Amino acid sequence: MTLETAPEPIATPAATMVIFRQNPDGGAPLLLMVERIKAMAFAGGAAVFPGGKVDPADFDYAQMLGGPLPLDEAAARLAAIRETIEEAGLALGLKGVDDPADCDAPRAALHDGESLQAICNRFGWEPDFDQLVPWSRWRPPAFERASRVFDTRFYLVDAGNTTPLATVDHTENRALFWASAAEVLEKADKGEVKIIFPTRRNLERLAMFGDFDAAAAHAAAHPVSTVLTYIDKREDGNWLCIPDGHGYPVLQESLDQAMRG
Repeated sequence: MTLETAPEPIATPAATMVIFRQNPDGGAPLLLMVERIKAMAFAGGAAVFPGGKVDPADFDYAQMLGGPLPLDEAAARLAAIRETIEEAGLALGLKGVDDPADCDAPRAALHDGESLQAICNRFGWEPDFDQLVPWSRWRPPAFERASRVFDTRFYLVDAGNTTPLATVDHTENRALFWASAAEVLEKADKGEVKIIFPTRRNLERLAMFGDFDAAAAHAAAHPVSTVLTYIDKREDGNWLCIPDGHGYPVLQESLDQAMRG
């Protein structure tokens, strides 16, 4: 067994939001997935959770807000909130929002370059960081191209028993859908959607829980530390792996089969 390692390149900070809502038909909770357009350089054509890069304006807003969270953590939560408005048309993780889906004007303003800070000031919103439950933090191996190395934090958010009407942005994403974690994995196995390695591992972990509270409790029992992927060279081929101890039930996938972004 040979592990492939190298000095870690600089990674771009990013954040993503795993949105839960109660299944109106009963059963496992539904998660929001967005399908990225094929032309995107990262995860083109794949189904992912809403999210994206942490912008300088997110750090500026986090610094202005202050509070007990480290600056990079607060900025990442702001990025997850902002990106979810931009990509899915849902204003979650905020106080003062009457209807998460009623955010057409803020969404358009974000697409036009207005900052989340300015939008919150204009609409009387306030970030509520406690709504975002830290779930995991991932970065790819050192041998990936530096231009596509992301240090991504995942957060769980509970949309409750409402039926938020998420809508696709048609810029970075071409479709979106609600499904249980198990259903998304089944779609991927049937070839109906594509999912990258981190998404598959997170869906497998999320599929272990019957509601948001159970997933949040599991997250609390596994404090977030960075999941550093690596390649294990074996006699039966190369495997893309993650270390044990982060709460994931599946730790590896054949490198020939894994979609890596």
